[in-house]
Amino acid sequence: MMKVSRAYIFFLVKFLGLFGILFYGTEVIIGLSTPDNVYNEFVARNLNFIDPFRHFQLLLVRDVVSVFGYQTYFRDSFWLSVVGGRGVRMAYDCIGYGVLSFWVAFVFANKGTWKKKMAWMVGGCIALVAINIARISLLLVAINKGWPIPFGWDHHTWFNIISYILIFTMIYFFDRNGKMKKTKDSEGDGNQIWQTREKQLI
Repeated sequence: MMKVSRAYIFFLVKFLGLFGILFYGTEVIIGLSTPDNVYNEFVARNLNFIDPFRHFQLLLVRDVVSVFGYQTYFRDSFWLSVVGGRGVRMAYDCIGYGVLSFWVAFVFANKGTWKKKMAWMVGGCIALVAINIARISLLLVAINKGWPIPFGWDHHTWFNIISYILIFTMIYFFDRNGKMKKTKDSEGDGNQIWQTREKQLI
């Protein structure tokens, strides 16, 4: 029977614990901030980070498509439309909090200094938000140009595929970075032991 190491169990507990807090905590805030659900005014006013985060991403989408000559306007807090054309609605499942929660929880659960973890968390989140902005920007241009989505797949499917390719690529480099540091540390310890022995011989 295969034994599971304590370190692996501890990793899973930390990963699943933080992922649950981030992902389902966000869903609770969404539910309590939406008038159609169990609305709570305190949560909506003080804890609702989703609406500002959506607006931030839509502002960046507006800036991206403006480079290609598209003038846009906000129909409401969800919709960004091209003047005289069609628009996109950034619903809650378009914001990307699922992949962001996954990445932050993975880095948190791994070994490393807090400085290293914060750098990888922030860098990874910026990369994931960037591809989400690229996706929404391409979608807005595509629906106004009449371009078909490749293979007929939904743009959410494409976002998930590209997001997790990016995440697993970042996981590879994160682990590689940790192994390289271990190798350097072990080489440094070996050199230190050798130098100590030389001094003792002298």
